Amino acid sequence: MKKSRKLLSLALGCIAAACLVAAAILAILHVKDDRQSQDTFSRFREAAAQREETTPDPVPQETGISAPGTASHTPEEPDGPSAQPADTPEPTPALAENPYIDSFQANKDMAAWLQIPDTAIDYPVMWTPEDEDYYLRRGFDGSENQNGCLILDTDSCVDPLTTNLIIHGHNMRSGAMFGSLTDYEDEDFYQEHKHIFLYTKDRQRRYEVIAVFRSQVYRKSDTVFKFYQFFQADTQEEFDDFYDNIMKMSIYDTGVTAEFGDHFLTLSTCAYHVEQGRFVVVAKEIDSGELYQPLPEGNDSSPDASGREMPES
Repeated sequence: MKKSRKLLSLALGCIAAACLVAAAILAILHVKDDRQSQDTFSRFREAAAQREETTPDPVPQETGISAPGTASHTPEEPDGPSAQPADTPEPTPALAENPYIDSFQANKDMAAWLQIPDTAIDYPVMWTPEDEDYYLRRGFDGSENQNGCLILDTDSCVDPLTTNLIIHGHNMRSGAMFGSLTDYEDEDFYQEHKHIFLYTKDRQRRYEVIAVFRSQVYRKSDTVFKFYQFFQADTQEEFDDFYDNIMKMSIYDTGVTAEFGDHFLTLSTCAYHVEQGRFVVVAKEIDSGELYQPLPEGNDSSPDASGREMPES
């Protein structure tokens, strides 16, 4: 009997040691994935910041207003009855350059860049309608990465813009991806981070948080409000169903209201209060922003690390 107990203790000890080794290996791999992702995203962030700093404000051409440091010049008007007023078209202001042009060109699967100022949430958003889960465990370059990427739901679209854009992201313990999204459970945090920015190919969209709540992924047969199934409101009734429910579920009152015709941004990550739990932040678009210069054509690419064949356009 004693010998059996010793063998059992030895076996349990070996299993425990193996679990510790496996946990250590996983932790090392996660750190590696975090570092790899951050290196890639940092380059794009730095490039975007540099573009925003060095891009001068657009100056309309031929306005009669001199640029700073230059002498003004008023053209002489012709004399005599034969003089006719010149049919001069209104000047067209120059469009600003998209600060995330480098990342858009690096991977054509990128639909937008999401940024919540003064937080760790500052990442590209991938959209692959042919396979929504493609970037679930892959990095921006397509290589295996447990952090994955932020993913725009298949049924959402930035062009043409759907009423609601749903973005999914992993709740990583390291704080990567949407690992810090649950900070919005604290109303003080919300007060300091009300605004969310989404850089699409053609413009910068600004949103204000309107509701914060916990929910879950339900069974198909459950007749309950499912926030993750709302993408388009073509009628007042469809809008009201979504709006009324998110406002009732919100943990606190943001004081922000919306009406039929408004657009929303919904951020969703895993939560563990129930099985298949979700933590959700919904924001309302308050500024669609000025148009950017069109991105150069023919220079975008897709990751080939996995050997995936891109669908023909």
